[in-house]
Amino acid sequence: MDWLLEATKRKETMLRELQELVAIPSVLSDETTPTAPFGKEVKQALDWFLQKGREQGYAVKNVADVAGHLEIGQGEELLGILGHVDVVPVGEGWTKDPFSGEIQDGRLYGRGAIDDKGPTIAAWTALNMLKDADVEFTKRIRLIIGTDEESGFRCVERYFETEEMPTMAFAPDADFPIINAEKGIADLVFSTFSMYEDAILESFIAGYRTNMVPDKATAILNGQLEEWQEDFKEFCRGHQVTGVVEQHNGSTELTLNGKAAHAMEPDTGINAGILLALFLKDRLEGDGQKFVAFVADTFYHDSRGRKLGLDFTDEQSGDTTFNAGIIRFEKNKTAMINVSMRYSVSYPFEEKMAAYQLKDFVVDIASNSPPHYVDENDPFIKTLQNAYEKQTGSKAELIAIGGGTYARVLDKGVAFGMLFPGEPDVAHQADEFVDIDNLIKATAIYAEAIYQLACKK
Repeated sequence: MDWLLEATKRKETMLRELQELVAIPSVLSDETTPTAPFGKEVKQALDWFLQKGREQGYAVKNVADVAGHLEIGQGEELLGILGHVDVVPVGEGWTKDPFSGEIQDGRLYGRGAIDDKGPTIAAWTALNMLKDADVEFTKRIRLIIGTDEESGFRCVERYFETEEMPTMAFAPDADFPIINAEKGIADLVFSTFSMYEDAILESFIAGYRTNMVPDKATAILNGQLEEWQEDFKEFCRGHQVTGVVEQHNGSTELTLNGKAAHAMEPDTGINAGILLALFLKDRLEGDGQKFVAFVADTFYHDSRGRKLGLDFTDEQSGDTTFNAGIIRFEKNKTAMINVSMRYSVSYPFEEKMAAYQLKDFVVDIASNSPPHYVDENDPFIKTLQNAYEKQTGSKAELIAIGGGTYARVLDKGVAFGMLFPGEPDVAHQADEFVDIDNLIKATAIYAEAIYQLACKK
């Protein structure tokens, strides 16, 4: 079977379905119900996929309204394909409607287009290609749909409380060729009980998710501070960012706009919170000054934790990284920084953190997901490499990432596409898109992989 030709024939259907899915603004919501535990739009996206499965004759199961699966095939072994339909917040800087699925110049734009609605549609289309080709399955295949990948994996944790663990599985939610190593992911909370007073700083807010580089930061300051305004504009120009100064009844509001990016590589973004802290640190006095100075001195030009004394690197997975994703100061209330730490596969996490202390801050581990690794000589890895090389003509190198995919919850699982080598990674960024030709190519790769793993030759 010429899988690329077959995927090309299904192009219009794929794009239409992806547009339908992108149109659902499936961002985690605080407005929940028992049947929509992550919000009605997230549940709507899950229901969309499950209904598609019913229409195509798959065995469909909804698991506690947080996940579900579409199953086909037969056999004792189970091949899993894990995708997710939740997306991160839109953020600033879009030039397209983030939920329109607009097509322009060979790209389909929208939040989730590459992370992870597009890749999940590619896997779904590949399964349908195999089903319609009447191949004989030697394994059961489940397309497992999650709804909380961006905010803690609660969906798959609940799913595997009652559902079968796949014999082997892949998540189409990262890079091609094959990611067999994922760094550990820990959320660290730096907080203090002694930094609440400041004559000038009333509040400082940057970021809402630890897994995103904050693209906006705002500080409310007492006084008109007219002498700061030109300094702030010059600071923004010098750092090639934009900023706004507004006056409000005796107070001044500074807003700085950075660039969003995924926390697995903070240096691809511009952290608005760190820059605003840098501007303020020599202009304040008291606790507020100590707070912004800690942010600026610790994280400015240092995403590797050198100034924290937590830096580490290894050959398997590279540098440990730190993203100050949520920064908060509220006078008389709170002073804290939430940091996403992506630590190397061989990082001695327990030992390092047990001994770690700071002078003015307490460090708490809010969550910790250990590293994940599948041996390069495993037959499962070899089969995926063969499928990729057959469809692309390129060597299937193994790589490690700082991001976390569903692969880390699996006994034997890897991330498998669909971002191709050299392709820009626009996940979590403004004007997120999927390249349509690559969407089709990825579909052919997934069909080839499923065929080699779970079909009678």
